[in-house]
Amino acid sequence: MGKTASNVTKENLPQVQTPRNAGLPLDMDLVRSLVANTSAIERRAASLPGRRSVKKVHQAAWLARAITMIDLTTLSGDDTDGRVRRLCAKARQPVRADLLNTLGLPHLTVGAVCVYHDMIEPALRALEGTNIPVAAVSTGFPAGLSPFKLRVAEIRESVAAGAQEIDIVISRRHVLTGNWQALYDEMRSFREACGDAHVKAILATGELGTLRNVARASWVCMMAGADFIKTSTGKEPVNATLPVSLVMLRAIRGYHDLTGFRVGYKPAGGISKAKDAMTYLTLVKDELGKRWLQNDMFRFGASSLLGDIERQLEHYVSGHYSAGYRHAIG
Repeated sequence: MGKTASNVTKENLPQVQTPRNAGLPLDMDLVRSLVANTSAIERRAASLPGRRSVKKVHQAAWLARAITMIDLTTLSGDDTDGRVRRLCAKARQPVRADLLNTLGLPHLTVGAVCVYHDMIEPALRALEGTNIPVAAVSTGFPAGLSPFKLRVAEIRESVAAGAQEIDIVISRRHVLTGNWQALYDEMRSFREACGDAHVKAILATGELGTLRNVARASWVCMMAGADFIKTSTGKEPVNATLPVSLVMLRAIRGYHDLTGFRVGYKPAGGISKAKDAMTYLTLVKDELGKRWLQNDMFRFGASSLLGDIERQLEHYVSGHYSAGYRHAIG
């Protein structure tokens, strides 16, 4: 096969310990100055899928890297210990060993397993002996409308239960009414409650009304100390989109230029195909550079995406597409 996917994945990918985002005092002049040229953003986003040119072994390598960036997720009302155990088994062995051997790749695992609070304990047991973190959704997910004290207490309970990452939801009304101080104070409280656990701020961008609001909410959450900003809960009518992603990535770039702190990015909801993952990875590389192509800086909030990536890798190895049911998630 010539150049192996393993060699490609190792090229020019520095392993750098990134200081955690310490945040900034809220700068209202900066927030009010943020605008978004919607037509230009949409034109740029529309051009992205057609510009994808990564092929053959490079495509296989990028897809393998995408696997390591997936937050493998189950957030259903009928979740059980058994479902979470099966999901964690897939997280530990996301791709069949024979495919990895043929591609010359080492053993891969996903970026994290994301569950509700009550499923933290079975997830931790199922992932024992691995470095895969457990992420818990919190703060009244997905609506974020429970009493504030309960949302903060929920974070603390999940951290105490062993969650290493907390995905919080912001109060959308603060954005829609322009109450940026309230959003900043809320995010600071959530960050403090997380302690050493990393916090991902879910903006629920499909409910924020405008791309300008997305830009401003992104900056306010980063100023308040968010380690990641995330598009969606996956429960909104509109979830991750390329225009929203472009706005959020440029906010991350601007924040890094201003402060030196790197903030991660997580698109979530609606990303189920390998070709879509490639488009997002290309966008991240173009806008932020190679450092963000590691799973401490970029995650996909997804579950079905993994099955399609494994199917594409099998096609690369064998030349044939397999049935989707052969790549079940759990």
